[in-house]
Formats: sequence, structure tokens, C-alpha cells
Amino acid sequence: MADGSISSEKVTIKRGAGGVRGWYDRVHRRWWFRILAWLALLSGLFWFLIWALIARNLPSVDSLRAYEPPLPTNVRSVDGVPIHSYARERRVQLSYAEYPKQLVEAFISAEDKTFFSHHGVDFPGLARAAFQGIVSGETPRGTSTITQQVAKNLLIGNEVSYLRKGKEAILAWKIENALPKEQILELYLNSIELGRNAGGVEAASQAYFGKALSELSLPQMTYLAILPKGPANYAPERYEARALERRNWVLGQMLANGFITEAQHAEAVAAPLGTIPRQTPDMSASAAISSKRFAAS
Repeated sequence: MADGSISSEKVTIKRGAGGVRGWYDRVHRRWWFRILAWLALLSGLFWFLIWALIARNLPSVDSLRAYEPPLPTNVRSVDGVPIHSYARERRVQLSYAEYPKQLVEAFISAEDKTFFSHHGVDFPGLARAAFQGIVSGETPRGTSTITQQVAKNLLIGNEVSYLRKGKEAILAWKIENALPKEQILELYLNSIELGRNAGGVEAASQAYFGKALSELSLPQMTYLAILPKGPANYAPERYEARALERRNWVLGQMLANGFITEAQHAEAVAAPLGTIPRQTPDMSASAAISSKRFAAS
């Protein structure tokens, strides 16, 4: 090349892409990004399976807003007085305000002590039950909240499986969004099966003690609260000692929860069950009570 000539050198500058595309180009091959991507994919797949297997065909909770339990078919005289009634079970429907405060506290202590604070599902209790079920190899029982029991009793049935537990949990969440706590408890107390052909707590009061719920003592109300775990397990004519032990345990829970005093607890645990022998249901009495309820409503 001749002296004094000007030589030039071509320099190529390669710019990286900007924005989201540029960020993706920089990080998509890094290990932490791949882990996050897999976790997102697995999470999406998990929730899709939950929807497909459990949530897609669940019944609507709207029917619970106007739910009425099956009541007796009444035969009346010409002047309208009930003279006979046909039904598979005793059943009397009460409003939440008609249930004694101590009875509500007894059922909460026995079945779901965090009822007024959770939103349908007791997640810590559910995790403990699932762990115990995995360790024992058995499907956990007795782990449902009161709201989950309403979902089971009124909407999905009694199948024992993890799938039903999943349905219960989703429906319980929806029920809590749709209904106030008091109405959920009212549904529960009116629908729970308590043995002796008694559907609901008022009917059970008549079946086990021969008197109205408002007339029961604290230990008698507490006995009714142990029956959802299995009425046959605490039948007074066969398992009185077992029933007393369970009743007194619930009384201890009521004391621990601040619902009763030491004196009330001591007096209640010393009381006998006080149940009456099993009798043929007096459905005409139940019919009269039911008629009064509906006449007042």
C-alpha cells in the first residue's frame, strides 16, 4: 500500500435485543429459570386436574339458601288438628336463635372448635389428618369441619375417599362465601343424624330425653353433641361408660374454650347420662311442633 494512504477497518457492533425478548434471551438457559418454568407448568397441571376431577361437576350451593329438611306428612282432623303423621324419622326444624347458646358451644367444642374463625376448611387439621392417613395407610375420618359436614350431608353424600374430602373442601369454601356462619350452623343442627331415627337436634332431644331442647341440662346437651361421631358408638343402652367418657371429654373442651366455669364443669361431669329407654316415635307430637314452627314463620 502506498505511503500516506488511509486505511480503514470495518467494525461491526452487535446489539442485543431489548425489552422482554432480550431478557428472555439472557435468562432462559439458566438453571433457576428452568426450575421456575417447570414449577409453573406442574402447578398449572395440578390445578387443571383439581378442576377436571373434583370441581367441574360439583353441585351448586344456592339450594342451601332455601333448604328445608324433609318433614312428616301430617293427617289432620276436620278442625285442622294433627292426629297422625307419617315419616321415616323424627325431624323438627328450628331457627338458629332457638338453639340454646350452651348447646351450640357444646357442638363447636366437640366437632369444630375453630368454626367461627376458619373459612370452611381447617387447613392445619386437614394436613395433620392427611399425614396420619399416609402413615397408617387408611383414609382419615372425622377430620371435617362443620361446614364440610353440611356439604357432605346435604350435597355430596357419605363416600369415604380422598376425592370426597376434596369435594367437601371446595364446597365448604363456597358455602362460607354464600351463607353466614349462623345459617350454616342452623343447617347443620337441623340436618345431622343422631340415632334413634332422629334427624336434627330438637328431634334427638325428644328421642333421648323425652323433652324439648330448651329444657335440657348442660350434660344432656353435651351428650347430644357427641353423637355425630357415630350414634351407635354411644348408645346409652349398650355403651354407657363410653358415652360418659366422651361426654366428659367434650365438657373438658368446653371448659378449655372458656364456655363454662370450673363449677359448671364439676357438676356436669358428675351427672348421669339421664337418657330414657328407646321408644316408638310419637310422630303426632313432632307433627304438632312442626305445625307450630311453620305457622309462626
